[in-house]
Amino acid sequence: MTDTYDVVIAGAGPAGGQCARDLAARNHDVLVLETEGEAEFPAQSNKSTAGTFPSTMVGFGIPDDVVMQFTDAVVLESPNNYTKRTQSGAVLEFADFKQWLVDESQADGAEYRFDARATGPILDEDGTIEGVRYNGDEAVYADIVIDATGPAAPLAKQLGVVDLQRERQAIGIEWEMTGVKPDVEGYADLTDTMMLRLDHEDAPGGYAWIFHTGDDTAKVGLCYIQNDVHTKRARESHTVDDYLQGWLDRDPRLQDAERIDGKQHRGSAHIQLPTTLHTDNFMAVGDTVPSVDPLWGEGIGKCMRSGRAAAIAADNALTQSSRDTSAEELSVYEEYWHDQVAPSQKTRLLMTELLYRASNSRYDALMRDLDSMGRDGLARANSGDKRAIAKLLKLRDLPELAGFGWEVLSGKWAGDPN
Repeated sequence: MTDTYDVVIAGAGPAGGQCARDLAARNHDVLVLETEGEAEFPAQSNKSTAGTFPSTMVGFGIPDDVVMQFTDAVVLESPNNYTKRTQSGAVLEFADFKQWLVDESQADGAEYRFDARATGPILDEDGTIEGVRYNGDEAVYADIVIDATGPAAPLAKQLGVVDLQRERQAIGIEWEMTGVKPDVEGYADLTDTMMLRLDHEDAPGGYAWIFHTGDDTAKVGLCYIQNDVHTKRARESHTVDDYLQGWLDRDPRLQDAERIDGKQHRGSAHIQLPTTLHTDNFMAVGDTVPSVDPLWGEGIGKCMRSGRAAAIAADNALTQSSRDTSAEELSVYEEYWHDQVAPSQKTRLLMTELLYRASNSRYDALMRDLDSMGRDGLARANSGDKRAIAKLLKLRDLPELAGFGWEVLSGKWAGDPN
């Protein structure tokens, strides 16, 4: 076993790249296995809308030169209404951002192997992971292995750490476009904003978005969860591409917009509670877990925080006088994930489910409710504060609440695999 490292990370996305960056900065011997070739990286994995906020930009030192556009507001839209909040943010050029993470971690000593697809764990005689099999018959060994491959999860699935359910998978498509009209009469001015639209005509059981990237350009897309809510509202045989095209045809801001060649992004993530996050010598991070914000889909900050949490746990295990990479020792990662990476995750998942079950007319009323709630109340509701959420609920919501409550109490709610 000559090809041995302190830590092997499968996947060079935001979670894997940040984990490698933190561990390399602490002088650990780190190898990252990345499926894509070095020359084209990250063409195939350029899948994120890449909207994020100052806490992530400052907390991880993300440089301005990977930012496409700084924004100063967030808009929430319904079919006939909207609410606008002052909130600074940034729309990243995701490919440049991922390359920056690679460069940063390499500068601190992390090693990368491109064209290296992780296919499964290597187990010792006790059934504990001790390495990674990649590209069929290639092998590498490590004290700690981290799966950052996203929903593919070839290591975490085989180890029984994750149970990703198809009916909880969100799929999305996005195009970078020119000819977008950000300021059209009857709609909110989207100049320098990130906008999310709730409308079952456009994205049944999900949402659509326009992230302004300057002048007449924007990232335009939509996504939905492949569950019963979507099925009940979906149109027969419609694909995610069909829904996007329908929205482009209907919305006056987008009717003259043109797709930029080579700037299509497709992706998926699972919207569910994790079962567990780690075992002996192993942790799962980012969308492998999954970590994406269930309500509004923000993933970069969540994934980077999960990568950092795993790095903290790994550093603690590796720097003891006697290395201990057992599940018990790595449990600090799981504690940190629930406390710092995705606090109140179950409450936020319940909010998500209720939100996507609402009708279009209820979305219109929700925008009025949010306007009257004030910034502090909205922030509390968004963080999962139950009292703040209760203030948004109305008598008309009781029938839906009763039906959904029965699903949760009877254990039939697919969002909780536990």
